[in-house]
Amino acid sequence: MTVEQDRLRADIEANATFGAVETEAGHGRTVYAGTEANRRARDRLVERMEDADLDVVVDPVGTILGVWTPPTADPDAAPVVAGSHLDSVPQGGIFDGPLGVYAALEAVRSLQAREVAVERPIGVVSFTEEEGARFGGGMLGSAVATGQRRVEDALALEDDEGVTLADALDGIGYRGETAIDASEWDAFLELHVEQDTRLEAADVPAGIVTTITGIAQADARFDGEANHAGATPMDARRDALAAASEFVLAVEEAGRTEADAGDNTAVATVGSAAVAPNGTNVVPGAVDLGVDVRDVERGSMERIFARLDDALDSIADERLVDTSFERVLDVDPAPMSDRCRDALESGAEAAGVETMAMHSGAAHDAMRVSRVTDAGMLFAPSRDGLSHNPREWTDWADCAAATRVLERAIGVLGSAE
Repeated sequence: MTVEQDRLRADIEANATFGAVETEAGHGRTVYAGTEANRRARDRLVERMEDADLDVVVDPVGTILGVWTPPTADPDAAPVVAGSHLDSVPQGGIFDGPLGVYAALEAVRSLQAREVAVERPIGVVSFTEEEGARFGGGMLGSAVATGQRRVEDALALEDDEGVTLADALDGIGYRGETAIDASEWDAFLELHVEQDTRLEAADVPAGIVTTITGIAQADARFDGEANHAGATPMDARRDALAAASEFVLAVEEAGRTEADAGDNTAVATVGSAAVAPNGTNVVPGAVDLGVDVRDVERGSMERIFARLDDALDSIADERLVDTSFERVLDVDPAPMSDRCRDALESGAEAAGVETMAMHSGAAHDAMRVSRVTDAGMLFAPSRDGLSHNPREWTDWADCAAATRVLERAIGVLGSAE
């Protein structure tokens, strides 16, 4: 009478059929928020929630919350909630998001089967548009549930074809009316695949997250002078791409320096580039770069940006180009609460599952929720560290082991004074 691995597997495999895509290897799915595949995934989740005696509500941006209130619980007490998301990136894997949702539901079913006398209601949540693959930005549903984004602004977001989130949700019948306020939750736990190789390398079945990394993104601009590639002497060029290339290496070096000086958690990346006029026989006149900087310490992120500011000044002087550097996203690191971490550690001990402490280099809904209430996060291993990829894989035994930890941790939090 505990977590049933076969039932959890059946839920995840059934969810994987929605938006399934043909791939040469692995199991891929494309499930954008507000699509038919998303509707089918939502319908099945609601059905499974209701089968487990959860009372289900849907908020105005489509986030689904099911709450189980056992006879031992005070119905007016703040609930303990667990979950994740059902949407995906294009041709994503089958575990990223759905594992967290269905593990939370399986945890509730296990608590029911074991007749655990929890004193608080227990909730299972599926946040809308965590990936941001259709209605940009990511972590949309949790941003609304935590008051970090207005409902009206979220509903007005448009996809590439001009369809608003409001219209998309209306089209699938999941534009609800019940406000979900995460600040009223006693605690939140999220189980997710690791998306890295640390657990696999250590042969440990679960990781307890200490901090979710901060994320800062910036646009770097280099303006030189477009000119004929054959007729312009090498010493007369203002090559924007050559200047930008030096900056790309400066970004890498700044990230390496900070990582080496700390706990190897800092990263810095140039992930996008646009060159104009982008002709083989033209000296590039302008380049735009997208820069991504992350770490679990705000001071580290700022030191990286300071190095990049210095690098830009030097490149501008040496290359005779004009530069600009503007931050377009800046999110602080999110430490997980000691209370939730303690509950996960206690849950792991009770479940007989070995764990290790680790940070998260990717953003998750728990990051948003941590701003308004206690939040904790648990990782299950990812084979070869692959994610956002049809070859994403977490062994079913590891899924079940992490779910056992989650279930026991929910029981600890649900029984606390």
